[in-house]
Amino acid sequence: MILNIPIMLTLLRIALIPVFILVFYMPWHWAPPLSALIFTLAGITDWADGYLARRWDQTSRFGAFLDPVADKLMVTSALVMLVEQYTSPWLTIPAIVIIGREITVSALREWMAEVGERRKVAVAFVGKLKTATQMAALVFLLYQWPLFGIDMRQLGLILIYVAAFFTLVSMFKYLSVAFRS
Repeated sequence: MILNIPIMLTLLRIALIPVFILVFYMPWHWAPPLSALIFTLAGITDWADGYLARRWDQTSRFGAFLDPVADKLMVTSALVMLVEQYTSPWLTIPAIVIIGREITVSALREWMAEVGERRKVAVAFVGKLKTATQMAALVFLLYQWPLFGIDMRQLGLILIYVAAFFTLVSMFKYLSVAFRS
């Protein structure tokens, strides 16, 4: 394995997870916006590592494996902590949908790789739309403070349902492609 900048960005994203969790649980008034900032930084590294790997032709099998693992660890951490904090079925339901989809699609990709058809379940546009909506929703839910008179938690809750919808659409798209194979 060659340690290049895209892989180092992915490793940074993984290293940010314990920092993110620690900040999230800090009893200080600035902890919510700082946890949102850390999550945003992780999201930027997610975009940057993929962009740079393709641009500099530094893609690797290890990077292709590690990148989605880092994403799932960060998103799942955020969802679990937010569900605990909000203690509301209105957040728990989309969180279960999102986490369930991630497990299902990961297992599907592994199975498709075993049968030599992994490329058929490559990331599609709806998956990218799901990720963007999900990241925005989580940043707003983490931030918690009103911004320009807008209740960020309410906006985040609305967007998490939009993300859950795209999550289901992308999962069914992947499943339909797999079952046709």
